[in-house]
Amino acid sequence: MAVSADFDPELAVIEAIRRGDRQAFEGFLRRQSRWVSGVIFGVLGDAGRVDDVGQQVWLSVWRRIGDLREVRRWRPWLYRLARNAALDAGRELTRQRAAMQQTLAEPVLPVSQTPPDELMAAERQQLMFQAIRSLPALYREPFVLRHLEGWSYRQIGELLDLRVDTVETRLVRARRLLREMLQGKV
Repeated sequence: MAVSADFDPELAVIEAIRRGDRQAFEGFLRRQSRWVSGVIFGVLGDAGRVDDVGQQVWLSVWRRIGDLREVRRWRPWLYRLARNAALDAGRELTRQRAAMQQTLAEPVLPVSQTPPDELMAAERQQLMFQAIRSLPALYREPFVLRHLEGWSYRQIGELLDLRVDTVETRLVRARRLLREMLQGKV
């Protein structure tokens, strides 16, 4: 018997989670946490906050799985939870930074004992993350899903409710913007 191209092995897992099966939830979390982290990073642009926001997302999944009306639409539902949590965290971070700037006159930076090659690699990675972070969300979200999570154009289009050619156009523009931002820096 041939398996349908639309068959989703997670549907049975989602149903088990809805019944309160913690083992099913833990397995689901392990399998899906990478792309959820990618969504969070794509929206928030702050790699250091991805784990904290991810924990909030998974807690929401456990608490709100009963709100999922169409089980086969679990991926867009989970995407919205992750995206909204990241947007909330971004707003909170903005408020915290503003408060910090008001209270600190001059930041104190620690002296680094890291070897120069490691510093250069870390600096290049930081430049890349900053460039990705500075992309407009319109381009950043598909870029992260494609290049950091390995999603197909079709999967991205379904998730973001876009045509495949629109996804392709946004990815081309994102790459061009990144090249322009990083030219001469990396």
